[in-house]
Amino acid sequence: MQVMPTRPLLAAIAFSWLPTQCLAWGAAGHELIAEVADSQLSPTAKAKVDAILETEPGATLVSISTWADRVRTPSTANWHYVNFPRDAGCSYEPARDCPDGGCVVGAIERQVALLRSSTDPEDKLKALKWVVHLVGDVHQPLHAAFSDDKGGNLFQIQAFGRGGNLHSLWDSGVISNWPGGPSALRTEVMRAGKMDVELAPGRWAAESCKIVNADGFYPDGRFIDEGYLTRWQPVVRDRLKLAASRLASTLEAALR
Repeated sequence: MQVMPTRPLLAAIAFSWLPTQCLAWGAAGHELIAEVADSQLSPTAKAKVDAILETEPGATLVSISTWADRVRTPSTANWHYVNFPRDAGCSYEPARDCPDGGCVVGAIERQVALLRSSTDPEDKLKALKWVVHLVGDVHQPLHAAFSDDKGGNLFQIQAFGRGGNLHSLWDSGVISNWPGGPSALRTEVMRAGKMDVELAPGRWAAESCKIVNADGFYPDGRFIDEGYLTRWQPVVRDRLKLAASRLASTLEAALR
């Protein structure tokens, strides 16, 4: 049975189904990750984050979470993802998968180092913007996947009454059509577990890749039905939770 959305959701998902989109989690996902991470910060870390944000009046972790997509350029486009060979077992090898640090893993490592060490307020703010966004990116499974289908962008599907691609489904289609609506998803993600204190973006990317490599991730027949959503919605929720928790712990460590 093909899943059909309620009428109010059609407009909400229209832009998420453009085949050229490659914006991990979409705005809603990135903003939710930032909101939950902000709620997990210790008072000391939150004060330091807020001091950095003062460089841009009115800025919050939520408001800066989509900045990196708005300023995307050809020179930074590959900072948002990493490609694995399909026969590599999702084992991350920097020299092979991220030459010269030109992938999401290398970009996170560089920007965290800059956030930790820079004394220039503008550079520190820019590094914070990158870290907030890219930690979210690496937890979207199809941003750590395979180049032959451009992270699912070339895998065409039918879902919610229209055509699209698998990448867009994972960016925003599942989130936009969450059972009970966005507030229900927010409540679930807010119940985040213990923070992962290790900065390990290579491991995070490998986790994402293993999800993409699992049986059934690419739907048979290219139709998204209720069974597909039932299976994978918990994975979407858990990746959002992990992204938020790891973002909070990354900021804590970088701003000690």
